[in-house]
Amino acid sequence: MQDTMSKMRREVLEIPDAVDRLLTRDLGTIDAAADTLRQTNPAFLATVARGSSDHVATYLKYASELLLGVPVASIGPSIASIYDAPLKLKGAGCISISQSGKSPDIVAMAQSATDQGALTLAITNDPVSPLTKASLHTIDIHAGPELSVAATKTFVNSAVAALLLLARWKGDVELTAAIHALPDQLAAACQTHWPNLRDALDGHSSIFTLGRGPSWAMSNEAALKFKETCQIHAESYSSAEVLHGPVSIVGADFPVLGLTAADAAEDALTEVADAIAAKGAKVFVTSGKCKTAERLEHIRTDHPLTDPISLITSFYAMVERLATARGINPDTPRHLKKVTETR
Repeated sequence: MQDTMSKMRREVLEIPDAVDRLLTRDLGTIDAAADTLRQTNPAFLATVARGSSDHVATYLKYASELLLGVPVASIGPSIASIYDAPLKLKGAGCISISQSGKSPDIVAMAQSATDQGALTLAITNDPVSPLTKASLHTIDIHAGPELSVAATKTFVNSAVAALLLLARWKGDVELTAAIHALPDQLAAACQTHWPNLRDALDGHSSIFTLGRGPSWAMSNEAALKFKETCQIHAESYSSAEVLHGPVSIVGADFPVLGLTAADAAEDALTEVADAIAAKGAKVFVTSGKCKTAERLEHIRTDHPLTDPISLITSFYAMVERLATARGINPDTPRHLKKVTETR
């Protein structure tokens, strides 16, 4: 019997093992980088990334600011690669995130940051990539080969690596334990693939995705994947912003996905989700606190900062099924290739 499972689905199902691999193989390099950050004590961090990796950087930003009180700024790689403009990064921490570690603009910005005296660190799935050579420290995410164009397990492992780096930097025992508990929880999240949301998207070509804080990073990633794998026009908003203007285009049965962790933003996001549902939209939210919106099944973890990783895993399981139901091969999105090299 021929196996018709997509590469993307295989890789989503590999997420628990990939995370376990990261947590058992590369703790030494993560601890070394965390020790250096602790000793250097940078006043701020900068991130360098594009696409899905930039959504990891957004997640890292919120986690750093919540955990450590260290602000994080995103640097446009073109500052180095196109404009050749040096930045005053001496004494800062600079974290570059790239699955392949090959994009010339990311490498150029990392090298420029190193040259300017920043403590540079690469998070990548290729520990011998050009990005590694441009950085002082490297964390290998150990995701293994990812053959589908859509990034899934590399996104999750990059997020876990970034969060563990921060947890070890702070010496947060509770968060570290929660991260190490993720593989079993993500195995359950892989099997939680939101058929009610998939059914509601039948016949629709647009959707809003919502988040707040660390979960907004996952909302951004979800919107990208809707476009990439399903050819659905998706826009991501903070739940604090969506009522300021974007809600004007919401009509009857307009689909909305709200991603919320069990954190301080959950009440605020579910209130917005309920308000949009009351206007006639078809709103789904990963919370049991909703009253008008529809609850999505979700796997909670042992810490508010690890909840978003579970949510994006379930989303990936859902969106792969949605793509195949629409007759789209999620492994080979049109106009795209696996490694996009920009300058």
